[in-house]
Amino acid sequence: MVKEIQRDILANNQQYNNRFNYANNYIKTSKYSVFTFLPFNLFEQFQRAANFYFLCLFILQLIPPISSLTPVTTAVPLLLVLSLTALKDFYDDMQRHKTDRQVNNRKSQVLRRGYLVEEKWHRVQVGDVIRMENNSFIAADILLLSSYNPNGLCYIETAELDGETNLKVKQCLDVTNALGEDEKLLSQFKGHILCEPPNNNLAKFDGTLTWNQTKYPIDNEKILLRGAVLRNTPWCYGVVLFAGKDTKLMQNSGRTKFKRTSIDRLLNFIILGIVIFLLCMCFFCTVSCGVWESLVGIHYQIYLPWDNLIPKDPSLGAAVIALLVFFSYAIVLNTVVPISLYVSVEVIRLFLSKLIDWDVEMYHKKSDTYAKARTTTLNEELGQIQYIFSDKTGTLTQNIMTFNKCSINGKIYGDILDEKTGEPVDVDEHSRKVDFSENKFYEPSFHFYDNSLLNEIKRGNQNTHLFFRVLALCHTVMPDHSKDGILEYQAQSPDENALVSAARNFGFVFTERTSSTITIQAVGKVEVHELLCILDFNNVRKRMSVIARHQGKIRLYCKGADNVIFERMCPGQNDLKQETQEHLHKFASEGLRTLVVGIRDLTKEEFQDWKIQHHKAAVALENRDEKLDQVYDMIEKDLVLIGATAIEDKLQDGVSQTIANLELAGIKIWVLTGDKQETAINIGYSCNLLTSDMADEPFIVDGHSNQEVESQLLNHRRSIEHHLSSFKSYNKHKDDISLRTFSECSLSHSATDDENGFALVINGHSLVYALQPDLELLFLGVAEHCSAVICCRVTPLQKALVVELVKKHKEAVTLAIGDGANDVSMIKAADIGVGISGQEGMQAVLASDYSIAQFRYLERLLLVHGRWSYYRMCKFLRYFFYKNFAFTLCHFWYAFFCGFSAQTVLDPAFIAVYNLFYTSQPVLALAYFDQDVKPDLAVKHSRLYYPGMVSLSFNLKLFAVSALHGCVTSFVLFAMPLGAYHNKTDEFGKVLSDHYLFGSVVATILVIVVTAQVALDTQYWTIWNHATIWGSLLLYFGLTLGYNWLIGGQYIGSLTTAMNDQTFWFVVLLTTVILILPVVAWRFFKVDVNPTLTDKARLVQRYNRTRQKGESGLPRPFSGRRSRRSVRSGYAFSHSEGFGRLITSGRIINQGPITQSSMESQHRNVKNGVPGKPTKQFYLSGQLSGVPSSSRSHKDVLGFPMVD
Repeated sequence: MVKEIQRDILANNQQYNNRFNYANNYIKTSKYSVFTFLPFNLFEQFQRAANFYFLCLFILQLIPPISSLTPVTTAVPLLLVLSLTALKDFYDDMQRHKTDRQVNNRKSQVLRRGYLVEEKWHRVQVGDVIRMENNSFIAADILLLSSYNPNGLCYIETAELDGETNLKVKQCLDVTNALGEDEKLLSQFKGHILCEPPNNNLAKFDGTLTWNQTKYPIDNEKILLRGAVLRNTPWCYGVVLFAGKDTKLMQNSGRTKFKRTSIDRLLNFIILGIVIFLLCMCFFCTVSCGVWESLVGIHYQIYLPWDNLIPKDPSLGAAVIALLVFFSYAIVLNTVVPISLYVSVEVIRLFLSKLIDWDVEMYHKKSDTYAKARTTTLNEELGQIQYIFSDKTGTLTQNIMTFNKCSINGKIYGDILDEKTGEPVDVDEHSRKVDFSENKFYEPSFHFYDNSLLNEIKRGNQNTHLFFRVLALCHTVMPDHSKDGILEYQAQSPDENALVSAARNFGFVFTERTSSTITIQAVGKVEVHELLCILDFNNVRKRMSVIARHQGKIRLYCKGADNVIFERMCPGQNDLKQETQEHLHKFASEGLRTLVVGIRDLTKEEFQDWKIQHHKAAVALENRDEKLDQVYDMIEKDLVLIGATAIEDKLQDGVSQTIANLELAGIKIWVLTGDKQETAINIGYSCNLLTSDMADEPFIVDGHSNQEVESQLLNHRRSIEHHLSSFKSYNKHKDDISLRTFSECSLSHSATDDENGFALVINGHSLVYALQPDLELLFLGVAEHCSAVICCRVTPLQKALVVELVKKHKEAVTLAIGDGANDVSMIKAADIGVGISGQEGMQAVLASDYSIAQFRYLERLLLVHGRWSYYRMCKFLRYFFYKNFAFTLCHFWYAFFCGFSAQTVLDPAFIAVYNLFYTSQPVLALAYFDQDVKPDLAVKHSRLYYPGMVSLSFNLKLFAVSALHGCVTSFVLFAMPLGAYHNKTDEFGKVLSDHYLFGSVVATILVIVVTAQVALDTQYWTIWNHATIWGSLLLYFGLTLGYNWLIGGQYIGSLTTAMNDQTFWFVVLLTTVILILPVVAWRFFKVDVNPTLTDKARLVQRYNRTRQKGESGLPRPFSGRRSRRSVRSGYAFSHSEGFGRLITSGRIINQGPITQSSMESQHRNVKNGVPGKPTKQFYLSGQLSGVPSSSRSHKDVLGFPMVD
């Protein structure tokens, strides 16, 4: 297929467009159809080595000369595995089909032969002209032609695309806007469009429209993307440019990858090893059979004649028999690789997934959303996460800005002071809010706690009046009135909305805007300001200004980043500047986003002279933006400082505590965001990802070339090495729980091993070079030794590349969490993808493996469900391999006594149902319900998560121990009955030691011993554990006796005869004690001499059964000390270019209206510690009430940190 290099479209001409075979608007995420499901699914399943192995075994069992077992023993379990997996795949694909149908069958209005007709989305084609209405989804990527607004404007919400809920403005060409909603004119529109091919760049679009022999440029401001929602616009029309899989939304979705857990990969390796072990046993038995037939068997042909197909020649006959025995033993010993293992694993994963779905602790009442496991194959991987990659906006934050504090004329407002001490105190449920009810425009949702600011306004303080007048005038916010007459604001950024809202509540209400005026109500009085010019914001200027005239006075109102405003101040304000800087430091240390405001009075002559220069720059055809910036600099000087604002980007509930606890668990957290650098840093401080107590200021990488980025990374690497060398002596004596990182590179210990640490902040343009092959290891070498990494201004693709980099070189288990379509690639790239289901759209959820309503639920998802799933699965696997080795190797030991003839020691019926009935239910109950510690303790002591991160609960060593345990068990339970029943007679002299009786005794002891072992392994007893464990024993005796007596099996009467003799009961008791007692003794010895973290946690649990976990609020983010980092305006970096040009052109004006309170800080009195993030000294000195004094010599009993 030829790669598309340019898209060529003729509007309303399908015959022309069909020549290029452009994709239609049909979306397909499903894998199968009705006809392809069965063959494709079976093909996929038999690609699994285990399934193919059992298929080969089944075929071998169909050959009578080599099979001593019925094919049913393999056919039934294999069919069950294939059926269950097929049903699960069928269900999953049906859900995908359902989602596809919902999207593809959405309705859209399309122009057909001059008339609007209702079409389903999947029938929309490239070149179609479609009509969109208010609050509807955009069906495809569309060039905007016309809009309800005479100026061709429309508003869209792009939550599905980038997670941002603030509105964005789009504007069509004037020439196409003249088409209006005239269906006849629109159907006759024959514009010829040449544009870029399909790509995933959301921020850029290049193309041209040729119409009526005139060529017009097309940029991103004229494009509506699929997934966006039309807002505050009754209708608009557009022509489809990209449809279906070619849309930017789908281009950013990334390729769906088949995800497998690390335990799955380890199991495949183990199964391969077991198969090799099986072949070795078969080869040994083959050689031994050949030797036995040559030396012994040849003399007993009268009693044991050879089959007719065996050559009569002794040597050749023995060789043929030995060869056939190889396959026979492959069948007899195949249960060492039990197919029931895969059935059990799938069933366990399904049940554990449902536990996540049913967990009311992860239910978000406000949105009525439960946690959802969207896959059933990755549960235990949740217990092994080493890296978390998180989006910021909408994931860590609510994307809701609130006016928190301000500084006016050198005085801070917003702090709550203690009446006795005069010191600032935290806001809690008892804090008294300022009463704004006298203001009819006040918003009930606006909260402020410092009455002094409102009192100053009421007293007529001119400084406060001027401050809020700047906020009410200097912006590009659009007012809107709802159907109920309520005043609402539409802003390009939530920051601007917060500032205008604050001015509104304090009595300076922005009410109306035209192209030439701004109307406000200042303390009840209407003021109409003539709008002369808007000097809009951009990333280079980092400020915006408005020039307005009121009562004959011309004044410039300016707001922006602190460093930008300070360097443009008029002389003589040094004292005020110093005081304001002190306040900015304080605001920044609290994680607030700051900006500075100022004014300048202009004479009429100054403004007129400047306006001439401004006009020349505005109409320039070349370098227009650069010339405008130069003109803006001419007038934005000699500013009078008024004050500074501090805005809080509200975190979601519990974010700080969740991050602190996950970091204590040893998980590294990286934030990947599209926000500006300073905005991301501010949020990092707010959520305790960054702290003022770090070993150094955050390392910044912002180079614009390969050499700059390499130089910065090398410098940061040297700083880390220097710091670590100074702490070398400390690291030698750290205690056993200071295991925070697992780096294998030259730096022997990570900086996070001490109480401080490093942080790395890298910009998107620098990340382009850092991810290149020559620098990626250097970048990763620095990043892996930082306790926090923030990547800002990154694209969706870069997010995925960062995740892939860590997976590739660290071989770590990664989790990505996000809420918008811009996070989909990252979610798909990570080992585990978690989607936040909320107001920011569902694209991330649809691509995720798990969905939760709030970031704080990630703590329980990992530390409780993830840890339990890993713990239970590992316990299940260890026991399963143990019981199957104990079961299967009995045949191997018996081979020495049956001439290596592949004779089974156990009843074939017993072999068929051993894993299905006799031993499956107890271990399933163990895997469903067992828990070593209660969930609240697992969260409180997050270091309990550590074993999963380094695979301490199941690995090759533990598998070998389980297999060896099974081998020893099989030998003992074979040898003990053999010794007891060899040549044994009853009291009447009758021989008891026949093959059937011996096999029944061995089988009975086997079931009793492995059941006793699972009872010993069970730490959390429920009614289901009792029912399955004791019920399995009863089921064994019931089925064995019933099957043989009712159906007349070969072993009829054998078990009954054995049970009537005292020897049987003695052998059963003795064998069970011999096999179980050493296990009990060893476990007691380990707990007493070398207890694990879990053992210590169980000690705490034992002594504190009545202790309830107290309510834990959000840790206070900052210590209140001055941050050592430089303070910059988070607002200025987060803002985007507003509606300035559109406002002054008159185009943006609507023609009419369109129909946990804060908790106490944690460990506030910890010396030199950051509240909410206690220091190591605190952890190691803690005491637990209720624990005997002899136990208190342990470091907090557990010897590891706690988060209350």
